[in-house]
Amino acid sequence: MSTLNPQLQSIFDEVLRRNAGELEFHQAVREVFDSLGPVVEKHPEYLEASIIQRICEPERQIIFRVPWVDDSGTVQINRGFRVQFNSALGPYKGGLRFHPSVYLGIVKFLGFEQIFKNSLTGMPIGGAKGGSDFDPKGRSDAEVMRFCQSMMTELHRHIGEYTDVPAGDIGVGGRELGYLFGHYKRLTNKYESGVLTGKGITWGGSRVRKEATGYGTVFFVDEVLRSHGDSFDGKRVVVSGSGNVAIYAIEKVHDLGGTVVACSDSSGFVVDEDGIDLALLKEVKEDRRARLSEYAEARDVPLTSNGSIWDVPCDVALPCATENELSEQDAVSLVKNGVRIVAEGANMPTTPGGIKAFKEAGVLFAPGKAANAGGVATSALEMQQNASRDSWTAEHTEARLAEIMRDIHHSCAETAEEYGAPGDYVLGANIAGFTRVADAMLAMGVI
Repeated sequence: MSTLNPQLQSIFDEVLRRNAGELEFHQAVREVFDSLGPVVEKHPEYLEASIIQRICEPERQIIFRVPWVDDSGTVQINRGFRVQFNSALGPYKGGLRFHPSVYLGIVKFLGFEQIFKNSLTGMPIGGAKGGSDFDPKGRSDAEVMRFCQSMMTELHRHIGEYTDVPAGDIGVGGRELGYLFGHYKRLTNKYESGVLTGKGITWGGSRVRKEATGYGTVFFVDEVLRSHGDSFDGKRVVVSGSGNVAIYAIEKVHDLGGTVVACSDSSGFVVDEDGIDLALLKEVKEDRRARLSEYAEARDVPLTSNGSIWDVPCDVALPCATENELSEQDAVSLVKNGVRIVAEGANMPTTPGGIKAFKEAGVLFAPGKAANAGGVATSALEMQQNASRDSWTAEHTEARLAEIMRDIHHSCAETAEEYGAPGDYVLGANIAGFTRVADAMLAMGVI
């Protein structure tokens, strides 16, 4: 790690003390702090008004019990979370994650990242995140429904279209959002479409929302390539994961002329030199909710359960699975095999050591708060449609998404240039996202 400005180091030490054991949150805060040295020198008012200390402390942290009954009649207990981190730019906005790994530190890291990601979109939305340690895998639809209804029984007290607007994340897709929204409607006796995003098209959802995070990541990379007089044509691409983000990143890469040769799930990865068969992958993952082994069997390609997908040579790497999946060793392997661009489709999938290795090798690296902001940007577009009782075409929505991602790339590149680090998308994203929130907080006084 680089040496922090002494004032930032003091603030970071206090963050560590006040948030003991929350390692993912510590990592997310440090990653932003590493970029803020030149900012506090140029803008001492941020330190004078304790903006940085305030931005590291959530406005509200809600933890609650979620009891539900499984199909055998046994009462199960899970824990629910909602961290409403910052509302300087608008109502809290961020997804819900259902996964056994969820605990307060994970939710706070995601919420902290969400502040700056949402800021970069230019949309009027604050930062939040939530979820539960409930695992929907292997559960019946009836069990998932009962869990979601119990979760919403408490959560509904803390959300609303002008207060806090959750969406989906890992483990929370259309099925879960439907159950959550239905119970919110029943509890409140209001058809408040804007309270959740990622909804079905027939009940207030936005076209292209499902595709938006993956598409947006690829649009960002396309802008990186364009800025260097290049394109996706003929590029060999590796995408980790095979969930929603990965599937639609693969789709858009193929649309733009690249070839995705590898993807993965928790059981391993496949290399398909002819290009991933997207129709088959969607059938396996979206329709059957099956493992990648079924894709491998149908395509007669091996499933590799040992080793790393990042050992597969490529021009562009898109980590789209989960946090800290791409280590320093993986980064070194990618560099050795000629990778030119890495863009994060997932939230903080690259370790600090991995980021350092890419920077030292001159690889263009786009952090998740910039590269995967397309999902939340399209959620904000869904909120616009809900507020106006409107529904846009897929073509119009995708065009707006592409425009937002171009603007994010421009903002990151321009900010990096302004602060003397051309091509450093990490610094550019962190500073551009931070300053918009910080200026709003200054304007509103000490609240």
